[in-house]
This record gives sequence, structure tokens and C-alpha cells, in this order.
Amino acid sequence: MRIVAVVVAHDRRELLVGTLDALAGQTRPAEAVLVVDNASSDGSGELAAAHPAVSEVLALTRNTGGAGGFCAGLAHALMTLAPDAIWLMDDDTAPTPTALAELERAWDAYPGKLALAASRVVWTDGRDHPMNSQRQRLWSSPRRRRQARLAGGVPIRTGSFVSMLVDAHTAWRHRLPLADYFIWNDDLEYSARLLRRGRGILVPASVTVHHTKAFAAALKAPGDRFYYEVRNKLWAFVKSPAFGPLDALIYSGYTFLAWVGAVARSDRKGRLLMAGLRGLRDGLGARPRPNAEVLAGQGRVTAEVAAVDARAARP
Repeated sequence: MRIVAVVVAHDRRELLVGTLDALAGQTRPAEAVLVVDNASSDGSGELAAAHPAVSEVLALTRNTGGAGGFCAGLAHALMTLAPDAIWLMDDDTAPTPTALAELERAWDAYPGKLALAASRVVWTDGRDHPMNSQRQRLWSSPRRRRQARLAGGVPIRTGSFVSMLVDAHTAWRHRLPLADYFIWNDDLEYSARLLRRGRGILVPASVTVHHTKAFAAALKAPGDRFYYEVRNKLWAFVKSPAFGPLDALIYSGYTFLAWVGAVARSDRKGRLLMAGLRGLRDGLGARPRPNAEVLAGQGRVTAEVAAVDARAARP
């Protein structure tokens, strides 16, 4: 299997070094490593271009957020690098040496076709990271659970861009991650879209370290980013084909309780509420813009994104 790793980077040079060193140290290395430089100002792009693990750097002219970076990187990988699978990760991700080998082992052992496989994500002290918990499939048949166990995995409904291996044929059949999300929940929507009818597993033996500043969930102290949390979750549950009606109802119920908890814990409740209300307005009102519109002015990248999305839209 030809695997292409796609790393999205923006102004975290020191963390990016760790990610690229970890990719270089894989017992089963990727055939190619593509770094998407989201208009970094700290030399991340130059560092990536000089790193021996990196095959290519895709430089964007402005910061398009993690969502825009993964959209552009996935499109470029599909269009130019002939992958069988794409391994997606952020620049604060450090896969342990056997992370990719374990993903591939589970992939090969699974008695069926997988749309994606996700790694177990831990913090720097080895605890499971609360920011990257994978949602298990609510109604998984005994047969699917048995198939997942044969591969050493667990059936999941969503995955995280902190180490997600995506089948290229599946990726071609779906529109790319939605660049208009900018940050937060782009991986939830994209993975849920792939897994609404496709199959995905969490592979606990594949371990990736997420180098966040603190051991905390995303809603611990979201600040103004709470806007993106609310808007993007509403886009995912209400405006996307990623979830069926029952799934959307259940997951949105969990989400609402999490929002209430975040506001209750905050020492800046007014600011958080205002950000949430703006997210509510835009999430229920507007729809995500087409990827090519969001990434307009990026030259070849814009054309590649438009081409992949157009192919996915054909009946």
C-alpha cells in the first residue's frame, strides 16, 4: 500500500520538528510526506523543505486554518502523489515509531473495506487525550464489532485529524474537508461523512502523542474560538449529509450539554455566550462556502481542490 502523509503546519516550528522527526523514525515509513505550510511566519515552511523526511512542501499564500490546510493537502495528494491511503495529521502530532505500521497491520487484517483507521491519541504523559476521543458507532452490529476485533480495532463513527489514515478511493468519492470551517470540527464532519456508510476503526495499538499545552478538552477554555465550536457543530449536524437524523439528534444533545458545561465553568461567561450566539446565528443561517471559493487565489491549489470536489459531485 502506498501511503502519503499530509502534515498541516502554521507557526509551530518547534513542534513541527518533532512531527517530522517522528515520521522519519517510523518502522514503516510513508512513501511520501507532504507538508502544507499555512503561510507561516516562523520559518516552518523552510524547515520542512530542508527536512530529510519531507518529499514536498505545499505553500499557501494565507493562513486558511487547519480546515483549509487539510482540504488543500488532501486534494494535492490525490491529484499528484498517487496514494492508496493518506495519513493526515497536525503539526503538533508525534506518532510513536510503530504508529503507521500498526495502522497498516489493522488495515490489512480487517475482513472488508475500510474508509479510515484512526490512532489512539495520548498526551505527553501517556494518558488518553480528552481532546481527541473517537466517537464509537452507536449502533454497530455484532458482525461489525467482530470484524473490528479481528483487526485489533473498535468500530467508530468519527475520527480526528491527529493521525487518521484515509482510503484514497473513498476520498475520491467524497468532497474534501470543508475549508470554510477554518478551525475545529472539520475532522468530525469529514470523518462522519466518510463513515455514514463506510467503515472505520480505532486502532489502539497505533499510538500518537498530541503535544497540546495542557491536558484538557477543547472546551476547557475556548475563549473566542467558541464561535467556531458552535457554528461548525451546527453546520455538521444540520447542514451536512454526515449524520442521519437520529445520529444528529443524539450527538447534538451531547454537544448542547457540553456547551452548557463550558459556559458554566467559564470565568468570562458573557464573552463566551456572545461568541456562542454569533456561532448559533451563522450556523443556522449560512452554509459553508464551496472549497474553491474559500481557497480562491491559491493558484494550482484552487484548481486541484475544485477538480477533486467536482469529481466527487458526479453521480
